[in-house]
Amino acid sequence: MSDPSAQPDTAVIIPAKDEADRIGATVTAALAIPGVDLVVVVDDGSADTTGRVAKAAGARVVRHSRNRGKAAAMESGAEAVRLLDEQGARHLLFLDADLAETAGRAAPLVEPVRAGSADMTIARFATRVKLGGHGFVVRLAREGIRRASGWEAGQPLNGQRCLTRAAFEAARPLAHGFGVETGMTIDLVRKGFRVMEVEVEMSHRATGTDWHAQIHRARQFRDVALAIAARERVVADIASAVRGPRR
Repeated sequence: MSDPSAQPDTAVIIPAKDEADRIGATVTAALAIPGVDLVVVVDDGSADTTGRVAKAAGARVVRHSRNRGKAAAMESGAEAVRLLDEQGARHLLFLDADLAETAGRAAPLVEPVRAGSADMTIARFATRVKLGGHGFVVRLAREGIRRASGWEAGQPLNGQRCLTRAAFEAARPLAHGFGVETGMTIDLVRKGFRVMEVEVEMSHRATGTDWHAQIHRARQFRDVALAIAARERVVADIASAVRGPRR
């Protein structure tokens, strides 16, 4: 019998903006993951040659004419995969564009989903990189997920995730921008989907400490906070409806 993990059943989706220097290696490594027969790169308004490099490496490329943010890129990639699915719905493996050759080590994320023991897996990097001040956003996301769903996340902002198509659809509409991972985790746990973290030997470019990095973290903090607040309002509204009107 052939190895079932080698049967094509998974599509990789890579949101990318101005990643021409790493996207080629990332796509090449992703295509080598067992069971992956499609890599879709969503060029989210890049000013460099990200799209051309990705296509040359073997990816299907979807381009946004302007930067629309990570959540929109994920939605576009998933829709592209849906249109290309011919024999059943593929699992969706989301990877960051700057993983380079370490993207090929994402296979452990797919295995529990393929085996039916998880609906979504989240990467937990075995080797941690210096966060450069990024930790306060991680703490916000971790506490928000725990408070809103009861689930304890080790690396709540990790964008390396594998989902069934059903889980992805259940998570829509996705939270805006950089709040997408936090919102997705809360929504799926609340809806009873099985979510687990999987340790992997992957790494990406560390966030710096210059003003560009500080602006990035501020936007990330804003989007994560908005995703959490929106979901806490839903809980409050449900609780209010259950209690009924005050007399």
